[in-house]
Amino acid sequence: MKKLIIAVVALCLVAGFVFAGGEKEAPKGPVQLKWAHVYETGEEFHKWALWSAEEIKKKTKGAYQIEVFPASALGKESDIVQGLSLGSVDIVYAGSAFIGNTYGPIAIGEAPFMFEGFKHFQNFAKSPFFKELADGYEKASKGNKVTAVTYYGARCVTSKKPINKPEDMKGLKIRVPNAPLYLMFTEAVGANAAPIAFAEVYLALQQGVVDAQENPLPTIQAKKFYEVQKYINLTQHIVNNLLTIIGSPTWKKLSPESQQIFADVTREAAEKCSLAINKAEDDLLVWFEKQGNIVNKTDRAPFIQAVAPSLKSSPRMTWSLEDYNKMQALR
Repeated sequence: MKKLIIAVVALCLVAGFVFAGGEKEAPKGPVQLKWAHVYETGEEFHKWALWSAEEIKKKTKGAYQIEVFPASALGKESDIVQGLSLGSVDIVYAGSAFIGNTYGPIAIGEAPFMFEGFKHFQNFAKSPFFKELADGYEKASKGNKVTAVTYYGARCVTSKKPINKPEDMKGLKIRVPNAPLYLMFTEAVGANAAPIAFAEVYLALQQGVVDAQENPLPTIQAKKFYEVQKYINLTQHIVNNLLTIIGSPTWKKLSPESQQIFADVTREAAEKCSLAINKAEDDLLVWFEKQGNIVNKTDRAPFIQAVAPSLKSSPRMTWSLEDYNKMQALR
């Protein structure tokens, strides 16, 4: 009987050791993360999000697996940005004008005629000023981390009539994103802004709910807006950019080594995507003409003059004059 008790106790101890050890050493599966955006699968943004996901998986030896959800599959831009803090999504692309709702100064990157051109944008993306803005947003959002900024392209107005001067836009009902900063341009030229969800723009143009819309050339192609708008007017009034943002709950769970990998990979993807978008803008001019569209090389000078006063003194300014001067110093 004594031997039996000893055997049972020993067995329990072994089982307990195995259970405890097994619990501690049990292999864990990869962490599954969600990357959401509103762009189509054929666009460069999606391509480089997929590339980032694969690179992160490789560099973390499979510890993190990222599924990318394109084309507003997890909601419109405002929804997915909100999801960062809620933990319903882990990574997003978001325009700095939208993020300006949380931290105003970062919206300067999408003010009309703020950038002189692509080179100016590249200088900004690598500058201490951009890091300063990203850090400000991180603090204001309680931990959402901006790891990179991608060139989205220069926004151009598509319409059923040519746009050659600001007066041509007076009273024009034009779709713009639902962010206050975009109204700075429409107000300066006297247009009537209609903030319609991105996924609904094509139908709104087709049915005549709005007369025009404005987006970069690659987006005009991807969303097929050229099918329902004859004129592509090269106003290039806003140089858009997309921030790659990792939600606070996710970022805080990453080890310092993993944080560095996520930051390095998404920054490299942003740089390569930016170059591809810039090249596509040039290539698309001929492509649109082959589709039967009229590419109108609008004189931008009168539009720049119309907007200029608003960039230094306007109720819509969410940045300081010091921020404006820092941006212009990067030309």
